[in-house]
Amino acid sequence: MKLYTYYRSQASFRVRIALNLKGVAREEVYLHLGRGDQFAPDYRALNPQMVVPTLIDGETKLFQSLAILEYLEEKYPQPPLLPADIAARAWVRGLALINIADSHPLVVPRIRHYLTDELGLGADQLGGWIGHWLDAGLAAIEALLAEHRESGRFCHGDTPTIADIGLVTQVTPARTFGIDLAPYPRIMRIYDSCMALPAFADAHPAKQPDAE
Repeated sequence: MKLYTYYRSQASFRVRIALNLKGVAREEVYLHLGRGDQFAPDYRALNPQMVVPTLIDGETKLFQSLAILEYLEEKYPQPPLLPADIAARAWVRGLALINIADSHPLVVPRIRHYLTDELGLGADQLGGWIGHWLDAGLAAIEALLAEHRESGRFCHGDTPTIADIGLVTQVTPARTFGIDLAPYPRIMRIYDSCMALPAFADAHPAKQPDAE
């Protein structure tokens, strides 16, 4: 199994966490997105979106972090990243998607570069944009955790799920961009529980071989 990754990529962070939780070994290929490695012809042929991660498993090519998480869950069902109950699975997926589908896509580098380079946003405007969308996701996650009876050490139940992977990769960029996290005590309690686990801690961007 081969993972094309970049240490600062939150989508790659999600996949690294899942691989660690599942105990799946892989070869990692490091692309420096700041230098434009993702635009090289060979990688563009591999992933026409020119983003990371891309996961190669034999003859199977996988892209988009949530699809990769679902693939890993089906191929390596233990330990599970989705609850057994159908309603709980839907809730866990929904919470994860707040980060994966809503907040994170609006603050990735290619969006930020478009806002500044093409639309002419200044630094303050860009900061406002980033803060608005990260806070919107955090506020929604915090409210949903408050009403969810199965929430405690983790988002749902006593073991981490894809909801926790999404939560961690909501908090990490929020910290990078200086978002005030004090209004989100439930999120931060779960974040701390997750980061106490080696599978999460070892996947953190700062601990990757290509970290700068």
